[in-house]
Amino acid sequence: MNKELRELLGKINAKKAEVKNLVNENKVEEAKAAKEELVNLQAKFDVLYDLEEEEEEEFNNKIETGEVIEVTNKSNDIVKQFADAARQGFRIQNSMSSGSEADGGYVVPQDIQTKINKYKEAKKSLKDLVDVEKVTVPKGQRTFKKRAQQTGFTKVGEGGKIGAKNTPQFERLSFEIEKYAGYFPVTNELLKDSDQSIVNTLVEWIGDESRVTSNKLILEEINAKFTPVVLAGLDDIKKALNVTLGQAFKPTSKIVTNDDGLQYLDTLKDDKGNYLLQPTPQDPMQLRLCAGATTIPVEIYPNTDMPTVENKIPFVIGDFKEAVKFFDRELTTIKQSDVAVIGELNAFEEDLTLFRAIEREDVVVKDNKALVNGYITVTP
Repeated sequence: MNKELRELLGKINAKKAEVKNLVNENKVEEAKAAKEELVNLQAKFDVLYDLEEEEEEEFNNKIETGEVIEVTNKSNDIVKQFADAARQGFRIQNSMSSGSEADGGYVVPQDIQTKINKYKEAKKSLKDLVDVEKVTVPKGQRTFKKRAQQTGFTKVGEGGKIGAKNTPQFERLSFEIEKYAGYFPVTNELLKDSDQSIVNTLVEWIGDESRVTSNKLILEEINAKFTPVVLAGLDDIKKALNVTLGQAFKPTSKIVTNDDGLQYLDTLKDDKGNYLLQPTPQDPMQLRLCAGATTIPVEIYPNTDMPTVENKIPFVIGDFKEAVKFFDRELTTIKQSDVAVIGELNAFEEDLTLFRAIEREDVVVKDNKALVNGYITVTP
């Protein structure tokens, strides 16, 4: 590790300690600013560290193949050509330029990396919010006691007859596992010739496909079973919590919205000009909406996972673990084959490796009283 990297590492450790101290002192805004500096320092360290590794690996490869000697000879030729041109007062018939490969472009190195870099993305799974149960059979039922308004005992005089009361009633929640799958063809040349881990990259891609699938299934079930409700603003959000959800679910409820919803909530102020969206003291990265007697956690999902449709920002409010149940029969399984045939695609004949991913699951509404499927309409 070179001197610059060691100095950066020292700054990173010092900045981490600073962030922790600011949080302990309840200086939330200063802690968030310090954390941004920490993220930038870490990003700079990662870039420089990768460059150092690549330079070392490239130099070692050139030594092993003898390419270093060849480059040195080319460099001597370039120096000789430059000297000859200088002797002629730089008046030469065939001008050299890096724009033309034949005129010099071949000797200008190109910065081409085969390392697979990644764009920064926000990814979250709605599966983390709901009630997930692993099952070993393709279909089944769960028994629940029905809700009923009880009226209490009736007053009975001495010697009077005692009347009958209603007994508990029950209902069942059914599930039926469905299969979701896809396949991914990769040429065997790519698998053999690439110096990068194509398989690991593909497996990571498949894992993200699984996350997108579960998000889609959960949102589809919510939109199908919970009637969308217009929320005109903050007062409607509070009514959804206080009245619609009530004391059974309000203490365990949260607001789930997207980036557009975050922007909306982040502009709400009280009559003194104080913002209503605030960080949780114990965890500055966790947000909560504080409005009068109402304090509720807020979960933000990217617009790509939870989109705004026709200027309707989703504001799903409630206890997700009580509202939605995710039955997981089989986690994502991946198989590969170089002899399989899928339709007109013949892996053996075309020298391919086919990767097949399968998962089996079902999403059902567990309690239709535990969630308010709301939205706020905004002007574009």
